[in-house]
Formats: sequence, C-alpha cells, structure tokens
Amino acid sequence: MDWLGPEEWAAVRLSLRVAFWAVAASLPLGIFTAYALARWSFPGKQLLNGIVHLPLILPPVVTGYMLLLTFGVKGPVGSILHKIGITFAFRWEGAALAAGVMAFPLMVRAIRLSIEAVDVKLEQAGATLGASPFWVFLTVTLPMTLPGIVAGAILAFAKAMGEFGATITFVSNIPGQTRTIPSAIYAFLQVPGGEGSAMKLVLVSVAVAMAALLMSEILARRVADRVGGK
Repeated sequence: MDWLGPEEWAAVRLSLRVAFWAVAASLPLGIFTAYALARWSFPGKQLLNGIVHLPLILPPVVTGYMLLLTFGVKGPVGSILHKIGITFAFRWEGAALAAGVMAFPLMVRAIRLSIEAVDVKLEQAGATLGASPFWVFLTVTLPMTLPGIVAGAILAFAKAMGEFGATITFVSNIPGQTRTIPSAIYAFLQVPGGEGSAMKLVLVSVAVAMAALLMSEILARRVADRVGGK
C-alpha cells in the first residue's frame, strides 16, 4: 500500500491501535452490562439503559467535553489518576477512552440481543443440575451468545475507527499522538492540496466500515438461524 504516505499511515496505525484498545478494554464491561440488562431486574435498570445509550443521542462534542471535565488532569477522576502517572487527556489513551465510550452502546445492544435470544430454559436446566450462576453463564450462555459478542465487538471497532467529535474534543488533533483517521481527514482538508490524502483515508474508512457491517450481518444471521432451529 505504497499509495499511502507517512502521514496517512501514521493515522491508520494510530486508529487501529485506538480502536483495538477501545474494544478490548470495554468488552468485559459490555458483556456484563448486556447480561444485566437482558437477564436481571433491579431498581434503576431503565436509568442504566439510558446512560448506556446516551452517547448515541448526545452530540459527540458534548461527550468529549464531559470526558475532558471528568478525566482531564484537573477533573475529579483525572486528577487522581494523574497523581499515579495515568493521563488520558491529549494522549492516544484518551482517544481510546473516547472511542470506547462512543462505541459502547453498539456493543452492548448487539450482545444484549444475542443474550435475549438464548432460551432461558437452557440456563435453568444448568442451574437445576447444581451449577452456579457464573458457571451457567460460562458454559451455557456465553458459548451461545459468542456470535453476538463478536458482532458487537466488530461494530464497536468500526465505530471506534471512525470516531471524531468526542476524540478531537478530548485529546485534540496532535500529529503522531492523537491524529486518527477522521482527525487526519479533517486536517488534510484544511490545507491546499490535501484533498488527495483525505480521499485515501476516506477510502480506507469506507472499506473498514463495509467489512465490519458485512461481518456483523453474517454473524447476526447465524444467530437467527440457530435460534430458529435451522
């Protein structure tokens, strides 16, 4: 892929790094949250559901600003983390955090639908045999929801690759440090002659997004076929 120059490659590599860690760090919490929303009844369940999906309806800039207020070096959480050497604001780790927050609703929704498709009677059968709830989840629910988990992770990865508003608000647009593909496209379009580089990154973004959608659709059909007994 010699048609990508050093600046474009740097943006692609950083975007892949950010998206990978955004998904890897949020996936355990995403599975837990999806299971809680699908199987448990507790006070504040609808509030939790609303909070999880809030990034989908809030302007991304608002989400990024809230992250900056919370995880900035002077924020309530960021100041504590900064004292132990962990900083998110204006670093690639912050870009991963912002991308993870924005992609989290898509991940949780896909996993939740997959869990809800599992017959509760199968889980109850495992419980009657003396298995603990965690063991039932590990041996019954998790294997059957794996396609949904993978689909959710893929969608979240694609969303993280394309996140712009929250990322640029929280970590700015620093070349080689926080300049992901969307930020690089924005930067190239601000300078004369940068349209070519921007178009290359647009094509990369479209290719990644289409591949993610196709893969998630294939996995979703497999879940539907399995539930339908085909």
